[in-house]
Amino acid sequence: MGNPKGFLEIPRKVAGYRPIEERIGDYSEVEQTLATQDRILQASRCMDCGVPFCHWACPVASKMPEWQHEAYKGNWGDAYDILSSTNAFPEFTGRVCPAPCEKSCTLAIHEEPVTIRENECATVENAFSMGLVLPRLPKKRTGKKIAVIGSGPAGLSAAERLNAWGHSVVVFERDEAVGGLLRFGIPDFKLNKKVIDRRVEILKAEGIEFKVSTEVGKDITGAEIMKDFDAVVLAIGAMKPRDLSIEGRDLKGVEFAMDFLTQQNRVVAGAEYTNGDRKTTTGKNVLVIGGGDTGSDCVGTSVRQKAKSVRQIEILPRPTEKRAPGNPWPYWPNTLRTSSSHEEGCDREWNLSTKRFIGENGVLTGAEVVSVEWTKDEKGAWKMSEVPGSNRVIACEAAFLSMGFVHCVHEGLVQELGLELDGRGNIANKKNVTSKTKVFAAGDAVLGASLVVRAIFSGRECAEQVHQFVMA
Repeated sequence: MGNPKGFLEIPRKVAGYRPIEERIGDYSEVEQTLATQDRILQASRCMDCGVPFCHWACPVASKMPEWQHEAYKGNWGDAYDILSSTNAFPEFTGRVCPAPCEKSCTLAIHEEPVTIRENECATVENAFSMGLVLPRLPKKRTGKKIAVIGSGPAGLSAAERLNAWGHSVVVFERDEAVGGLLRFGIPDFKLNKKVIDRRVEILKAEGIEFKVSTEVGKDITGAEIMKDFDAVVLAIGAMKPRDLSIEGRDLKGVEFAMDFLTQQNRVVAGAEYTNGDRKTTTGKNVLVIGGGDTGSDCVGTSVRQKAKSVRQIEILPRPTEKRAPGNPWPYWPNTLRTSSSHEEGCDREWNLSTKRFIGENGVLTGAEVVSVEWTKDEKGAWKMSEVPGSNRVIACEAAFLSMGFVHCVHEGLVQELGLELDGRGNIANKKNVTSKTKVFAAGDAVLGASLVVRAIFSGRECAEQVHQFVMA
C-alpha cells in the first residue's frame, strides 16, 4: 500500500462530465479525465483492506489493490500488466462497466468508494500513450483451428485467450465491423469506437483472423463450420428483444430500442440512409419504455437528435435513493441510478404500464398508460395491480421498446446445430460446454442479457474449456 493514510487524507474526486450544453451537440464521449497527479492521488485512496470486497464483487476478479498501488507509484506499465492479467479489455470496462467493485469497496460504507473504474480507464490509457500495449504473439502454434461466432466482448475475450495459447482463431461477425453490441449497441458518447478499432488492430497483429459481414448459419452453414474447425465457440449474444404485444404495436414510430441505437451508431460511423429509412426523433415527443441502460441510451441519443421532449417510463416502483434495510453493503445496491443522459433532459416516471399505442393513418400519436401498484401475496411473492381510473394518454410520435432481451436468436445456427436450450431460452451448457460435441458457448448466449464485464469473464472461462478439449 503506497499511502496508508490516503483514504483519510484524500477525498473522492470524480472526473465528471462535459458541460451539458456542449456535449448534447455531438457524439463524443461525455466523460472527462482528471490530471495525472489527481488520478495518482485517487489511486492512493485504496486501503488495501484485509478482505478486498472489490475483488470479490468484480466478475473478472480484478486485483484492485495490486494494480492501484502501481498506479499510485506511477508505474503504469506494471499496473496495466496486473490489470490485463484478468481482463484483456480494460479500456472497455473502464468506460461502460457499472463498477460493482466500487459498490463493494470498503469505503463505500461511508459512500466514498475508490474511483476504481476511472482509475482503470486511466491506467490502460496511460499504458497506450506510453507505447506499452503491444501485440503479444504466442511462442508456438498448436495446429488447432477454432471458430468464434460473434465479435462482442465474450467472443473477443475467448478469441484472445485461445490465440494466446497458440491456437489458430477465426472470428466470424455478421455485421460489417467487429465489436458486437460494443460497437453497434453502446452510443459513441459512452464508448468511442476508435477504442474498439485500436484493440482489434492489436488482436489482428497477434494472429487472430476476422471475417466480417459473414453470418454463420446463412452465408456459411453450421455443417461447414463444424467440418473445418476443431472447436466452435458461440458468442452470439442475447439478441431477441422483449416485445410488447398490445394494440397499436404495428404503428409507424414504435421501434425496438436497439434498432434505433444501432442505426444511429452507423450514422456516426458515416452510413447514410434514404427512402425514409432514417429513424430520427428530431422535433418529436419521445417515449422510452423501460428504465435500464438501453433506455437511458435512447434518452441521450434522442436529446442529441433534438427531440421536442423525452419521457422514460418504468413498470417497476421508483428505487430508493439509499440502500434499503434488506440490501446491505457489500451487495449491489438496488438504488436509483441517474445517468449522464438523464441529466441532459428527461422526465422519468415509475409504476406505469403501457396499455395500447394510439395513432392516426398508421402513424403513432400517443400511448395509453395506467398506474400500477405492487403488493405481496400471502406467500410473499410480488404481484401487480392496476389503479382504477388512472388511465391517461402520453403524447408521443416516437416510442422505443427498451424492456430487455429474452434470449439468443434461435433461428439459424442454433437450430441447425440442434442445440439444447435451458428454461429461459438460453443455450444450455455445463461450464460453457453445450449439448453438441466440440460446440461451446459464452457470454449472453448462456447468461442471458448481462454486463460487458460478465461477458468478458464468460469468454475467458469458455476458452479454458475449449483449450482443454482440443488438447486432450
